[in-house]
Amino acid sequence: MKNVALLGLFVLAASAQGASAQQASGNFSDQQKVGRQVFAQSCGVCHLPPSLGARTYGPALNKDAGGGDDDVMREFITNGTPRMPAFKHYLKPEQIEAIISYVRTVPVQTAAAPARRAGGGGEP
Repeated sequence: MKNVALLGLFVLAASAQGASAQQASGNFSDQQKVGRQVFAQSCGVCHLPPSLGARTYGPALNKDAGGGDDDVMREFITNGTPRMPAFKHYLKPEQIEAIISYVRTVPVQTAAAPARRAGGGGEP
């Protein structure tokens, strides 16, 4: 019974998250839509979690990425870093601009509160 309730909560949370993502995508410009697609195809392997709650290889990207500076983002994407490949030979300049435009629409996620330990106790 407990598992059914947890599954129901998960489905509800996932559908609410999906609905808000779909609603937000209706407000994207054509450039941001292209950027979202190119981001998912070229950047998602490192910057998007493979499953809910999983960690990513690269940092999560949002409107504050690169300190909010488009030139910094452009430099990272174009020439890479020691941990990230350069995309200057793979992506066209307009695709890089589209990625930056899309990433600037992604809100900053607040960190989740740490989970409490079973038994209701605080610190050990």
